[in-house]
Amino acid sequence: MKVLSIQSAVAYGHVGNSAAVFPLQRIGVEVMPVYTVNFSNHTGYGAWRGPMISPDDVSAVIAGIEDRGAFPQIDVVLSGYQGGEGIADVILDTVARVKAANPDAVYACDPVMGNAVSGCFVAPAIPVLLRERVVPAADIITPNQFELGFLTGTEPGDLASTLDSVDAARAMGPRTVLVTSVARPERPTGTIEMLAVDDTGAWIVRTPHIPMKANGSGDVTAALFTAHYRRTADAADALARTTSSVFDLLTRTHASGERELQLVESQESYAHPRMQFTVERVR
Repeated sequence: MKVLSIQSAVAYGHVGNSAAVFPLQRIGVEVMPVYTVNFSNHTGYGAWRGPMISPDDVSAVIAGIEDRGAFPQIDVVLSGYQGGEGIADVILDTVARVKAANPDAVYACDPVMGNAVSGCFVAPAIPVLLRERVVPAADIITPNQFELGFLTGTEPGDLASTLDSVDAARAMGPRTVLVTSVARPERPTGTIEMLAVDDTGAWIVRTPHIPMKANGSGDVTAALFTAHYRRTADAADALARTTSSVFDLLTRTHASGERELQLVESQESYAHPRMQFTVERVR
């Protein structure tokens, strides 16, 4: 499998491509990372150095990949955080060209906007751009519950309303939706859930909630789920594998006391997930 991943990159720590590439490689996926920024560290620190890469330069890198004749071999185009409006045009154009070269290719979009605690943390134009142009072009999306609500103009809360919101998202274009960080009120205290839905059904998985903020964990989740799902077309299996790997990554990170993901130290969790959580069919 080959993935063209258009995301940010940092030298210190793990977010964007700096979080997604290694786990994908560790499960045997060939990744072509294209950077949208090249920062010293993620912006959550409040200070960083390095350039935001212009859409023209991002496009030029992708054109160079196309010149090598790689597009017919690309199975997945993956995108995450979009720092500026112009990058969406580059991504959408790339998706169209890759799919023209390989009609079996899919586009997986992590529509990064914010979360229920901090609200939206992207430029005001980005959520509208994602909702109106980017998400409709995607085959797979991986929003959290807050982002799902914004995309669909709904308020997902319990399982029934979250499934309704997923159906509204799927009506926009993407056939497969992974909802990360589902916090329905009926779940047991101290737990968190993820929900995966495609044309064949809907599945939920519950894990203990690890009390930490982990920048980059969503990027790892989106990358692993997309790769597993593209490989098997089995949403329940992809959900189980991804949940196992990410839970063990977060557990190791929390135990370390470090702020950054213990990405390399957790590599066996990607290659050989323990499959320790039960996935329940809910539809």
